[in-house]
Amino acid sequence: MFNPIGWFKPEIAQAHCDVPCGIYEPLSAKIAAQTVQKMTLRLQTLERPDASDAGAYQDYVNKMARYVTVKEEHAEVVKHELSVLWADYGWPNTPDGFDLHGTFNVALKLAGQCKQNVDIGKCEELVSTVDAIATAFWATKGVEYSDPNAAARYGA
Repeated sequence: MFNPIGWFKPEIAQAHCDVPCGIYEPLSAKIAAQTVQKMTLRLQTLERPDASDAGAYQDYVNKMARYVTVKEEHAEVVKHELSVLWADYGWPNTPDGFDLHGTFNVALKLAGQCKQNVDIGKCEELVSTVDAIATAFWATKGVEYSDPNAAARYGA
């Protein structure tokens, strides 16, 4: 039988992660954390209409469901992105005083707490912890971290 795949003799890949690109960036975790924060804010400020207005009440329930779904999904994105960064990035030259494992552990637990509750304080703490991780990450590359678009991205 003719089998051209047999012509190739690939060697075992030597990679540090699932995709050996070597590109790491904590910004996706930051954006996801801000999304969790924004959805929590929207949940807290959404006004419940009078139940006698069926259309308004349906709209309210729909918005509530969508905000919760987005909050849950993005908290999982935070957990995934940080887990990959924590486990797969080599963390050379980790800054003195940065508790690598403790900080990541706190961030992952905060993401879970943000899923379980509607607590804007926990969301702010999550964003701040992701920023601390980003600061340490960029320090390993000799770059000072800043996110000048954070406020504009988060919006009003």
